Amino acid sequence: MKNTVLTLLLLTFITACKEPEKETVKEQQIKIEGDHIIIPDGSSILKKIRTETINKQEHHHAITSVGAVEAIPGNYAEIASPFPGRIIKAFAGIGHKVNAGSPVFEILTSGYLDVQKEYSNALNEAVLAEKKYKRQQDLVKHGVGIQKELEESETEYRNKKISLSNASSALKIYTNQSKGTGALIIRSPISGEVISSKIVTGQYLKEDAEPGVIIAELSKVWISGEVKEKDLRFIKKGDQVSVTINSYPDHIINGKIYHINDWVDETTRSIKVLIECDNPDRKLKPGMFATISYSTDSENTMIIPTAALMQENEHQYVWLKTGKNQFIKRNVTTTEASDKTVKITSGLNSGDEIMTAGGIYLLEIK
Repeated sequence: MKNTVLTLLLLTFITACKEPEKETVKEQQIKIEGDHIIIPDGSSILKKIRTETINKQEHHHAITSVGAVEAIPGNYAEIASPFPGRIIKAFAGIGHKVNAGSPVFEILTSGYLDVQKEYSNALNEAVLAEKKYKRQQDLVKHGVGIQKELEESETEYRNKKISLSNASSALKIYTNQSKGTGALIIRSPISGEVISSKIVTGQYLKEDAEPGVIIAELSKVWISGEVKEKDLRFIKKGDQVSVTINSYPDHIINGKIYHINDWVDETTRSIKVLIECDNPDRKLKPGMFATISYSTDSENTMIIPTAALMQENEHQYVWLKTGKNQFIKRNVTTTEASDKTVKITSGLNSGDEIMTAGGIYLLEIK
């Protein structure tokens, strides 16, 4: 009996001693009041939390896009024969430099003879019409002519002059040619380099033949890229850009925005942008893919570490420090984000101190 009483007294003493211990543990728990949270000094979570005072800073918008190298239209020429015929001589092959007006190939064609014949006929008819008109003028002047016949000869003379002008323009296209023969020399309209040639001596070209020679001047080229509609406000004509290509990843080529299209692609919601680049060493070749980095104006804005941003349903928030070990949820609005930083457009002010690490450990706390 005595042993039983002693055991009960001992259990009562032990129980009494344990009650304060429970209260001590309870006091160490994190306190939550609405969006406020208080972390006690002894909490292991507190050791994992880092904070940072944020302020506005200079920020450049990072805009990059891919593009393709193109020859500038005015520095690019596809050369074909205006008439069917047989190639009798090739003057320039792939890799050859040519000047504007340089011979490219010579073709024997009856079409050129027809042009010469048309000009000769038009010239003869114009001369005869002029003589007839002058004769009618002389007759009317001496009172023996008929006014109606004078007017008819004048109209005919004007028409013949128009026909002669047209025939002359057609013949002038083929300058420095040997008249009276069907040998026509095709010349380059631009200075540049022959980058493609399918011309073979003895080859017969049909009337609808594709261009036999392509000449390009590639000391300057265009890069055709696209910029998202949302980024259009950050760029303008004349802005500097940096270009890299896969073949030379460590070589940065400088360029500038030459043209920005006036319409948006409805499928991609992007705007086409043409970049003009100097290409003295010919590293940029038509058809190559390139990466374009746009230089944009800077702005004072709020930037926070990506790790500081929390997500709750459709809302984004950060933990704003309000006192010692005390934080409150603050909803924020963001725009641009990268792996390391996020741009804040509303919700924070310069001088705010926010939790930049450890917020993930608070997600499960109710």
